[in-house]
Amino acid sequence: MANAGVKGRPIAPLVLSSQERAYLERQVRRHRVARSLSERCRAILRCAVGLPSKSVAAELGIHEHTVGKWRRRFLKDRCDGLLDEARPGRPRTIDDDQVAEVIERTLRTTPPDATHWSIRSMAADTGFSHTTIRRMWTAFGLQPHRSQTFKLSSDPLFVDKVRDIVGLYLSPPNRAVVLSVDEKSQIQALDREQPVLPMMPGVPERRTHSYVRHGTTTLFAALDVASGFVIGKCYKRHRALEFLKFLKEIDAQIPEGLAVHIVMDNYATHKTPKIKAWLARRPHYHVHFTPTSASWINQIERWFAELTRKQIRRGVHTSVRQLEADIRTFIELHNNNPKPFKWTKSADQILASVKRFCHKAQQTLCGEL
Repeated sequence: MANAGVKGRPIAPLVLSSQERAYLERQVRRHRVARSLSERCRAILRCAVGLPSKSVAAELGIHEHTVGKWRRRFLKDRCDGLLDEARPGRPRTIDDDQVAEVIERTLRTTPPDATHWSIRSMAADTGFSHTTIRRMWTAFGLQPHRSQTFKLSSDPLFVDKVRDIVGLYLSPPNRAVVLSVDEKSQIQALDREQPVLPMMPGVPERRTHSYVRHGTTTLFAALDVASGFVIGKCYKRHRALEFLKFLKEIDAQIPEGLAVHIVMDNYATHKTPKIKAWLARRPHYHVHFTPTSASWINQIERWFAELTRKQIRRGVHTSVRQLEADIRTFIELHNNNPKPFKWTKSADQILASVKRFCHKAQQTLCGEL
């Protein structure tokens, strides 16, 4: 009973100066600091409140001995004691000049038998191991096997058109409907020469690479930007005559009293005299043409991508009629629960991004010259 009041070995109080507290709090708030250092600083701050190591460990989800270790290190060396000590290891065998040479060769040259370097071809050319080349490329963010495409619009009214269309997306006018309109032409009804083997556990779906064509169809579609509702119709051809029929289809489904803003590209069938005359007789129709080579700004292209991914790419159709039936079914199911695409970037953000890309491309070209 004499030992009933013993609470364990007393610990030295941990008192922080204002500069130390500010440093620790700053490390905890920083996003780019190592997680281990942030955790140590948080533990010291909690210990400074007067909490025992066991309580701090339970609060932070770490071991009690870990809290005690960094507490002792801090009491001995203060803030410097929280930093990792240098660890012994194998000395470097590759100096900075050799690394720079590999990076320069990756960026400025190509192998004689290929358009780009691979890890193993660079390793064979330089004499380093492929793991060493991998580490170098990873450190500098180099991926020679990857390639991306781009196309800049040469439209002289690019800025005005972007501001106009993005303004419609982000702030549509009152008592108006904004429709994104385009056609997806030459959709092929493809059948496989042999039956598709269904997916099984551990085995993906399998199909022959060869196919049989059964004709094509063209889908004209209009996406209501606000609701996500789609008006779509298939035609055998994609002339101005079919486009005029589709405009009449749109007109029949739009409630009276609403202005109609149509966003579409500069395809020739959209600008024939008959189309212009039909639109001129309906002053509540307003056409907004996208910049040339800027299909990304037309939201119906995003919906076409979903149609391709979900229905067309892996579909098997023995006739155009079957293909068109599947497309109509896809539209009906989509319209049962339509969801609009969320446009997030303003016109200023888009134009600033294009400006940065052009500036970077110009610097690259000047460097090559």
